Formats: sequence, structure tokens, C-alpha cells
Amino acid sequence: MGFSQILFSWTAIIPVIVLLYYFFRKKYTDQSVSSTLFWSEIMQETRVSPYLKHLQKNALLYLQLLALLLLVLALMNPYVKKSTIAGAQTIFIVDTSATMLAGKEQSTFDAHKKEMLSLVNQLDGRPVTLITTGNTPQAVLQQETNAKDIEKAVQDLQVTYESAQMNKALDVAQAFVGETPTSIYVFTDTLDKKQLPMEKDSVKWIVQGSAKDLTNIAITKFAATTDGKATMALVQLQNDTGKEHNLTLTLENAKGEEVITEKVTIPANEAVTKTFKDLPLVDSMTAIIDVQDDYAIDNSQSVLLQTATSKVVVDQNMHQLIQKGFQTINSGVKIVPPLQMVDSQDATVVTNQTALLKEMVKPIVLFGRDDSEKIEMNGVVKTTNDALFAFSDLKDIYVSALYPAFDGYKTIATVGDKPFIQRSTEGDIIILADIADTDWPLHPSFPLFLWSAQQQLAESIGSLGIFTPNEQRSVALAQGEWSVYAQDDEFLSTVTNGLLTAPMKPGVYTARSNSEEKRLIVQLQAQERVIEKGTSYTLGELQESGKEEVSKTSFVPWLILIILVLLVSEWEVQRRRGFTN
Repeated sequence: MGFSQILFSWTAIIPVIVLLYYFFRKKYTDQSVSSTLFWSEIMQETRVSPYLKHLQKNALLYLQLLALLLLVLALMNPYVKKSTIAGAQTIFIVDTSATMLAGKEQSTFDAHKKEMLSLVNQLDGRPVTLITTGNTPQAVLQQETNAKDIEKAVQDLQVTYESAQMNKALDVAQAFVGETPTSIYVFTDTLDKKQLPMEKDSVKWIVQGSAKDLTNIAITKFAATTDGKATMALVQLQNDTGKEHNLTLTLENAKGEEVITEKVTIPANEAVTKTFKDLPLVDSMTAIIDVQDDYAIDNSQSVLLQTATSKVVVDQNMHQLIQKGFQTINSGVKIVPPLQMVDSQDATVVTNQTALLKEMVKPIVLFGRDDSEKIEMNGVVKTTNDALFAFSDLKDIYVSALYPAFDGYKTIATVGDKPFIQRSTEGDIIILADIADTDWPLHPSFPLFLWSAQQQLAESIGSLGIFTPNEQRSVALAQGEWSVYAQDDEFLSTVTNGLLTAPMKPGVYTARSNSEEKRLIVQLQAQERVIEKGTSYTLGELQESGKEEVSKTSFVPWLILIILVLLVSEWEVQRRRGFTN
């Protein structure tokens, strides 16, 4: 505590003058009384409570002296020193990844929000920039000085379950620094000092991490496949604690019904893999472990069954534009001789061998036919409302010749009145033309069509695949209005121009239109299933002296309020005694 106007200490003479006045004033007056019968009784009462009588008699004096002393203090402007955030501006980088939900009595994320709210009181008018992490870091606040707006922004923060990708957030923060002395607070669980950019001397880094004694037991891997008759599942559990744990592992179907339950013992700091065979045939499955740890979100995981591989095999006889087109959209494409195509039963096959329509287990892409002759054709290309054309418009392409159509197959595009593209009952996609007889490769719709075909055959018909939280991905859906719903039919979002934004929380969801629906799964990334030891530290210094900046909080407003109360009290004392006295 200190005084910024110590020169006003001379005003202390004022209460001294008042005190001297009371010392030299006349203390009594001569008055004749008719009797002293009650004198002894009055003196007895005085002796019983002398201090109270003294206080009652001199209350006005004490009130006046106290008011004058407080006035002297107010003139000297007393203050208390309070630590403040160093630098001319402050940046908060907030980790919103799923691991921030770990914690004992409260999550790391909630603890950091409380810390940020307490720091708002130390800003002393400095501007604040608030940045959240994720695949695309967001600047929630930019150079904000209003304390209420800052508090509201902090209170509205929530975990997005995305991987932190801290390097991106640090780059965004660097853009706001410039040459201004800046304190950057990083609220995360753990951050290696080597990741911090230390090129500038005008930055002070304060990293607030999670607790160091958090425990976690997680489902790190979960996969399930089916042969059409039964289901096989594999679950990998990881114990990151120093103690052996006994837990219950349960597999449930889409309705939440128990498929199988097993007791599992996991040694300290080890992983255990469990496999289950001959399980009932289901279309989706969720693994759940019943265990008490400090991170609950990774205690369950869901998968969709019948999701095919995305490996693509292209017939060597195919036109090079087809080969290059698929290689552009999928780096893992293999070019295979025609006689070996039948061996690629686990891949998406692109060929012109009609016989493979019956020999392959999975649907294929058939470009042209090798069992019939093509005929010349001329006309306008028209397409139906099929998901295959969600991103590719074929109306401007030219086709000079077509192969005969397959009987019983659904026609989804025509040239004039003749079938151009068909879909079999098993899901095969048939293009009834050689690519050399069209100008299709000259149009942007060609690679988009190849991509849509590969996407549809790489995934099961009723599934859109696996997404990470908040992931944006183009999906091949039939034209129309599509919406994303949770398992309890809660509306979440709409699919705009074929771009689907995955929900935030992990789980099973449904994309639905008026006549069709497809499911998708949101899963945590692998790094969000591991809890690392928390780190907190400070790097850099803004002041040459190395001293922490302080602010001065004045007591004057409180002193003035007390003085006003004392003046009212003096007026009441004087009123009761009578102003004439």
C-alpha cells in the first residue's frame, strides 16, 4: 500500500485543531438544583457503564474526528498495488480439443476458463485477442478492450473435439503481434517448448497446462467386419496408468442392445487386444468400457459395418486418360493386366471386361464393353436425379458412339433416347462408350465423375463413411435437400452444395432426404485418445528490469462513501440532541 499525494499530509492539522477546540471548551455550566436525592442513583449508573456514557456524551466528537481523518487519507490518495498482465496487448490461445475435457473435480477446459476470467481483471484496459485452435483457428476476439465482451466470449467457449493443431494457432497469434510488446497465454493440456516461436523479444509466453496426475484408460482401436452371415470385431484397450485395472467391455448394436460383454484385466501401462467372432449380424456396433478414469470421452467408440476399401485397380487396357484420371484423385491406384483383374476382389475395379460383372464380388466401373460392337450416335446428354451426378454436369459433352445397353439395368444418363450410363442391381456403374469417342476428358465434369464413382463404390450404399469432428467433406448425394440428424432425430445441419459438415461430438448420425438416408460416424482422432502429462511454464520477458507490471487501485471512492455515511451519522446525532444545543 502507498500514497500518491503524500504532500497533502499537512491537512492532518485540521483534526488536531478540532480536538484542541474540544479540550478548551467549557465542560459544564453552573445550575442550581432543588434536591440531591437522585444524585447517588445517577452516579451509580455512570460507574456501571462509564465507557458507554463517555461514548454517548462525545459521539459527535469521534464522528467528526473520524470523518476528518478519512478526508485527510482521501487527499493523500492511498492505493494498493496489484499485479497486471505485462505488455501493451494480450493474446489468449485456447485449446478446444477433446482432451481438454479430461480432469478430476473439473475439466481442464473449465479450469482454464476460470483462469481467463480472473485475468480479465488484470488487463487494465489492454486489448485482448482470443484465438481458438482446430483445423481452422478462429479469432473470436480481435483487439477487444471491453471487459464485459471479453468475459462473455470466454464464457461462450466450448470444446469442439477437433485436434488442436497448435502450430496453426501459433501462426495466427504471430500475425497479431507485430512489434507490439505482447503477453501470449496458451491454455492447453501439454505443449513442448520447442513448438513456441521465440524469434521475437517482444513476446512473453505463459503456458497453462493440465494437471500432471490425470489417469486414462481408452479404446484406441475398434474395427468390425461381416461376411454377410456373422460379425467379427476387434477392440484394442490401452491402460496409461501405473496400476492394473479390471473393467467390463460391452459391444452394443445400433439400438443400444447388448451384443456381448466380457471382463477384461489390463496391466499397468500396457495394451490389450480382444477379438470376438461369430457375433450376430448387425449394421453398426459400439464398444463401451465401464471404468473410472479422468477422461470419459474415449471410453466408447462406434463403427459402421460393410464399409469397403478405397483401393482402386484399373485395367491396363483402359485409355490413359481414365488411368490418369483415377490416379489424380487416388494416389493408391494400381494398373493391372487384364488377366489379373479377377484377383482384385477387395478393390474397386475399373475395366471394360463385361464378364467381370458376374465374376467380381464387389461392384465395378465398366467403361465400354468388350463383348459387342458400338454404333454411331448423336444427341444431347441428359441425366437423372442420381447421386453420381451431384458434382458432374454432363449436358455439354459430345458422344459419337455408344454400346448396346444391358437389359434390366437402370439407366441414369442418356444420349438422345439411348442409354449412356447405367447402374446394375448390384451397384455396378456402366458407361456405354469408349472415352476416345467423347470429348468428356476436356470438361471439368470428367474427374468429378470419376471421383463420385470411386466414392460410391468405396463405401457401402447406406453409409457416408467415417468423419472427424467438424470435418467438411464433399459427398456424393442425390440432388435434393439433405439434412444431418442425431440418433434421437434431433436436427443438426443441412448439406449445402454437396458439402457436409460433420457434427461436433463423436457418435453415429444420419444424413436424410425425403426418400433416402445414409449414415455416417464421427470418431475422435487417434491423438485425442491419449492423455499426456500436463505442462505449465513461462518463457520470455518484456521488461528489462525483469519486474512484473503492477497497477494501482485507489481507495478514494470507498473513503468518500464512508465519509458520507459519517456525515449522515453526525447529522442524526445532532438532531437527537437538538440543533439549538
